[in-house]
Amino acid sequence: MSVPYETAAYESADSPESPEEHLTRLLGRTLNSFELPDETIRRLDCALAHDASLHSAHHSAGLHRETYRHTWLLSDGSALTLWELVHNTAPGGEPQHEVYVDEEELRTATARLPLSPDAPDFELPVTVQLSSVCAPRHAYVPDDSADHARRLLRRAENADRPGADTAALLATAFAHQITQAFGRPLRAGRSGLCFSLYEHAFLLCDGVEVSLWEVEHTATPDGRHMCEVYVTEDAARDAMERRAARIV
Repeated sequence: MSVPYETAAYESADSPESPEEHLTRLLGRTLNSFELPDETIRRLDCALAHDASLHSAHHSAGLHRETYRHTWLLSDGSALTLWELVHNTAPGGEPQHEVYVDEEELRTATARLPLSPDAPDFELPVTVQLSSVCAPRHAYVPDDSADHARRLLRRAENADRPGADTAALLATAFAHQITQAFGRPLRAGRSGLCFSLYEHAFLLCDGVEVSLWEVEHTATPDGRHMCEVYVTEDAARDAMERRAARIV
């Protein structure tokens, strides 16, 4: 059974529509937008990217309801979701739009509709579930992140360090987080040999997350500290093991 909803009203994150425009259009068509907390609206003022998807749909005997998930990526690295309920109150009637800040409110509003959640078998309910939007993996800190990326790449000494394309991409970074990574142990036969692995995670202006992996070690002929940078964790760990094996 087809689900009759207006595709044009729910544009994907690839749309040229900005997060602010998407929010304005959503609030403009919903009957209860004035009930949204002021804090929610203030947080959405700093949205960087957005995604909208059909979450579920139920149609029977000329009545219908659909729910849509609208998610915004915010400048602090967090994600905020609003739930839109679209329904008609009489067969063939005009659709009405409502918006809620969480699923509990959505379920309460849905329970008030003429279309029962427990529809009889002959009504042939249709349910559609789409994958959720992934929240950012890191707690980013807005900072001079583009300069941090530039300095990180500049001090890398490995010949296979990230090139100009990566540097250009990270020039759009506006927030980042540095974490020390741990994993499988390394062989280190020389006393005082030191290896450290760090993930430098960057949040770009379009909401994309990019990580560089920095290896700091003293596996050099004179024992001095050396910095190497790789685009994947596996490549960084392999390089650490190769360095350690040469010293053993």
